[in-house]
Amino acid sequence: MQKIKLDEKEYDFAKLSERARRITVELQTVTARIQESNNMIAILTKAKQAYIEGLKSEMLSAKAGFDFEN
Repeated sequence: MQKIKLDEKEYDFAKLSERARRITVELQTVTARIQESNNMIAILTKAKQAYIEGLKSEMLSAKAGFDFEN
């Protein structure tokens, strides 16, 4: 039996009204989407850092006249 915890109190999902069950499902969907968005933010942040490091390396290479990549 699935339990729903809300404000530190547990409720039996099967005993909720149909509307409350629909709202609970929507809440779970939104929560999952938020987690997906947070994961995407983490991925994009890592990509951004990689681009910044690549740019720094390129700028140092151009300034020093040396190719750090090869």
